[in-house]
Amino acid sequence: MTRLAFLVPALLLLAGCSARGGEVGGPDAALLLADAPAPHLADYGFFSDAAADSPATGVVPYDLINPLFSDHAIKHRFVYVPKGKAAAYSADGVMEFPVGSALIKTFAFAPDLRAPGVREYKVETRLLIHKANGWAAFPYVWNAEGTEAVYAPAGGRQAISVVGPLGAPLSIDYAIPNKNQCKTCHQDGDAVLPIGPKARNLNHDGPGHVNQVADWQARGLLEGVLDDVPAAPAIHDVSLPVAGRARAYLDINCAHCHKATGSASNSGLWLGAGETSAVKLGIGKHPTAAGRGSGGITYVITPGDPDRSILAHRMESSEAGVAMPELGRSVIDDEGVALVRDWIASMDAAPAPAKDQP
Repeated sequence: MTRLAFLVPALLLLAGCSARGGEVGGPDAALLLADAPAPHLADYGFFSDAAADSPATGVVPYDLINPLFSDHAIKHRFVYVPKGKAAAYSADGVMEFPVGSALIKTFAFAPDLRAPGVREYKVETRLLIHKANGWAAFPYVWNAEGTEAVYAPAGGRQAISVVGPLGAPLSIDYAIPNKNQCKTCHQDGDAVLPIGPKARNLNHDGPGHVNQVADWQARGLLEGVLDDVPAAPAIHDVSLPVAGRARAYLDINCAHCHKATGSASNSGLWLGAGETSAVKLGIGKHPTAAGRGSGGITYVITPGDPDRSILAHRMESSEAGVAMPELGRSVIDDEGVALVRDWIASMDAAPAPAKDQP
C-alpha cells in the first residue's frame, strides 16, 4: 500500500491549467457518443499528428505496472475523460469512468525486440469508448506507412518477423481481434468493461515519471482517491517474493476471463489478485472438463510439481485448443511460464485434495 496524499499538491502545479481547465480542441465529443464508429482513428481527434504519437489536449498517456502479454507487442496507452468530469476511484476494480471517456491502446513492434522504439511500427489501435449504454470496443488497423488507421470490425492476421528478447529470430502470427473477440476478453456479466486501469496497476511512476494515481487526481481525471492505494508487485522484479509476482501475472493475463462474471467462469478457476480460495486458484483442483487441454494431468496446480500442473502445461503450449490464454497470443511467454512454474515449484508438495470442488 502506498500513501499518495503528500504528492498531490506538487502534482497540481505540474498538471496546471493545461491538464483540464481551459482546454482547447481535443477529441470530438459528439463522435465519441455516436452509435456508429468513426471510419478512421484520426476522426476522433485523440492525437494532433497523423502517426498518433502526440496526444491532443485532454488525452493523457499512461501505462500498467504489469502489461498483459500480447506476442511481445509494444503498447502505448492513453486515457481521455471529458472536461469537467472525472472517473470515480475504486480500490479493487476498474475505475468508474464517466460516459464520453475513452481508453486508447496502440500495439506496435520493433524489428529487434531488445531495442523497442528503434524503427518501431504500429499494427493496430484498440478503442474502448464509454457510450451512453455502456462500453463499446472498436479495432483500427494501421497502414504500412504508419499514417492512417482504419476501422476493421473483422479483425485480421499479420505475419511479423522480429528478433526476440533473447536474440533469436521469432515469427509471430499476430491476430487483430474482431469486434466479438474484444467482447470475449472484456466481458463482465452482460456488460463490457476495461481490464487494466485499476488502482493496483496504475499505482507506480508512469510515462511522466510521477505516480499515476496521484497524477490523475491532480489533473482532475480521478476523484475519491483514498490515502492508501493498493499496488501490484512488478512481475520482473526478482527481489520480490515469487508468489506475489506470479499472482500479479495471472491477475493481468488471465483474471479478466477467469472470474465469476468472466467468459471462463464455468471453469471454476478464478485467478484474480484478491482470490483467497486455494481451489478456485487451481491448487489441488480437478479441471471441470477433462479434454485434451488437460494433457492427461490430474490437477490444475499440483503443488511442488509444475510438470504435473495443467496451468503450466497450457501456458507453455501454442497448440489451438490447448494454449491459454485462448486469444491474444500465438507464441509462448517464456518469462511468464518460468515465473508461474517457479511459483508452483515453491509450494509445499502433496497437500490433501481440495474438498470444495465445483
